[in-house]
Amino acid sequence: MKKNWNQAFQIAAVYVGTVVGAGFATGKEIVEFFSRFGFFGFISILMSGYLFVMIGSKMMRMAAQIEAKSYQEFNEYLFGKWAGSVINIFMLIMLLGVSAVMLAGAGAVFEEQLGLPKNLGVFLTIFLSYLVMLVGTKGLFAVNTFIVPLMITFSLILMFLSLQMPHFLEHFLFIPHAADGWKSVIAPFSYAALNLGLAQAVLVPVATEVRDDWTIKWGGILGGLALTLILIGSHFTLIMLPNLELYDIPMAIIMKNLAPFFYWIFVLVIYGEIFTSVIGNVFGLDRQLQQYMPVPTMLSVTAIFVVSYLISLVNYSTLLSYLYPLFGYICMTFFILLWMKPFTPNEK
Repeated sequence: MKKNWNQAFQIAAVYVGTVVGAGFATGKEIVEFFSRFGFFGFISILMSGYLFVMIGSKMMRMAAQIEAKSYQEFNEYLFGKWAGSVINIFMLIMLLGVSAVMLAGAGAVFEEQLGLPKNLGVFLTIFLSYLVMLVGTKGLFAVNTFIVPLMITFSLILMFLSLQMPHFLEHFLFIPHAADGWKSVIAPFSYAALNLGLAQAVLVPVATEVRDDWTIKWGGILGGLALTLILIGSHFTLIMLPNLELYDIPMAIIMKNLAPFFYWIFVLVIYGEIFTSVIGNVFGLDRQLQQYMPVPTMLSVTAIFVVSYLISLVNYSTLLSYLYPLFGYICMTFFILLWMKPFTPNEK
């Protein structure tokens, strides 16, 4: 069997690009789930990384084996017809909510970092997404293959700069008081559940199109390892920022302080990651809507953007702080079932 490393890297890039959305790229999501808990947050990141590698790979391989064309078919396989239909309605609502968070994140980049109107960022993102959606899956691969290596590179640059700062070890080992410190125990599970639950909208149809089990398996492993690396790098960086919970885009603030010559490029990379996640979510939502009512893609995409835009009018930090943890707990059911479901790859 010919081993297609190139396609495995492409799957890994789509995996990373789908998960690394507005909250991840800006650092806000990592602060919310991990970095505000200090050293306990680092332990949680390692556990999340393991889950991203093992469960993410399993999800894609299973989807390809049963030839699921959308996350609706995949959830019906996991939960059964009736329960799967209920879960799919929740997934539809969550994906719309996350798409709104992504649009609000794009607006926050323009407002906080560029000093431009929030709506300019939102409408530019919608316009560019339309262009990529016209190309389909190839457009999704192309954008992620370009943006993801840049994101990993900048995460590593910031990590190395942070490691050289005075008192890094003290900050790394510090465990701050948190009224909701118990959340650090379930954070790796709710975080992995949230991201894998939402990523299935993109990863399930992509894996089914690829089909080759070896390629999908290694795409999942490489993607999970890359996510772990970015999480660790971002955490090492974020713990060095005083009052890290006050900022909408803490990673850009740190880049401005540590490596100002990279700042504008980094802002573009953050925007690029948000953009790839918007495309991924809309791609998955469109596939799902086509299962219910076959309408022209541009019509369903327009409907998705209208609803997402209306929700995105709420403040970005508020949306992320409330919706993401809530969605994480809801996705735990999906996550546990996926974990327990036996899987034997087809022998070729």
